[in-house]
Amino acid sequence: MRKTLADWRPAIDDAIADLVPREIDTDYLESFFGDPTYEYDPDGIQRALSNPIWDLLDRGGKRWRAVLFLVFIEGFGEDPAEYLPYACIPEILHNGTIIVDDVEDGAAIRRGEPALHHGYGQDVALNAGNAMYFLPLKVLADDPADLPADRRLAAYEMLTYELNRTHLGQGMDICWHNESEVRATPEQYLEMCACKTGCLGRIVARLAAIIADQPPEVEEAVARYAELTAVAFQIGDDILDVENSLGRAGDFGKEFGNDIHEGKTTLLVIHAMQQSDSEQAKRLQEILNADSNTDAEVREALEIIEETGSLASARERALDLAAQARAEIEPLEFDDETGRKLREFTEFVIDRDE
Repeated sequence: MRKTLADWRPAIDDAIADLVPREIDTDYLESFFGDPTYEYDPDGIQRALSNPIWDLLDRGGKRWRAVLFLVFIEGFGEDPAEYLPYACIPEILHNGTIIVDDVEDGAAIRRGEPALHHGYGQDVALNAGNAMYFLPLKVLADDPADLPADRRLAAYEMLTYELNRTHLGQGMDICWHNESEVRATPEQYLEMCACKTGCLGRIVARLAAIIADQPPEVEEAVARYAELTAVAFQIGDDILDVENSLGRAGDFGKEFGNDIHEGKTTLLVIHAMQQSDSEQAKRLQEILNADSNTDAEVREALEIIEETGSLASARERALDLAAQARAEIEPLEFDDETGRKLREFTEFVIDRDE
């Protein structure tokens, strides 16, 4: 899967640059947004949109949503190169959510560098992040693959539905972050992931199915596959945050003890609170609620999470979700190569080290 990701990334970045150029000029603005009522300011738009967007994109990211879209497209018998602009849709949406999420969480680091709102200000960061919810819609409007009107409408309706659900997930996450005690159940946490992360995965799969004119039962099966895989990815991300802070993971691109510093409710934290004794639970809650933590306090919280078997429990849940994802696509008639890539992807999202 890593080779597939590496092979497609340059083409994906080129396609994103066609949609959001690195260098903004009047010709681009007029062709993309139409003639100005009075006069555009290319320099201002460069600094407010293109610069922060490409700052984030150039830091890395695996582009797995775009690549997974192309794997599905190929599996449905279509030419992936013909649909590269559509692969940009979930990728740009994802990166937009990252920018907004970092502002809402007060995150310090993203992909190894200061989160965008620290370098550009909250106003520029939020505007750029919000713009990334709408820029991809231009792909459907321009319709580079000459899709029939009914498929374009289905794609618009799907995006509206799934993007609304992402905000349900983010709302749950924010609410838990601002509360003084961990009250979420494991099932509620998984539902939050299914909305916040899973819906972006569902967009990947459903968009490919809609474009390739697949029947509803195929669209739903690949959507479930992508949702389950995305939830497993999120749990894997939470595990990596802990393992990175314990010195067991690769270059994760976030600050030491990021989730602890942010006081995030994760599946590991929920499990640790349920399995620890009253004193441990109280101490873990105190550390999570603190406005700031020392490295020693972060390590103390991580030790409680480890001692209660929360890492192992979370990994077991992620592996089970990955197995469920593979089961969703078993009845579908994908060719051997597509099936192999889809199976490998469910393993990659858990076993990656960055």
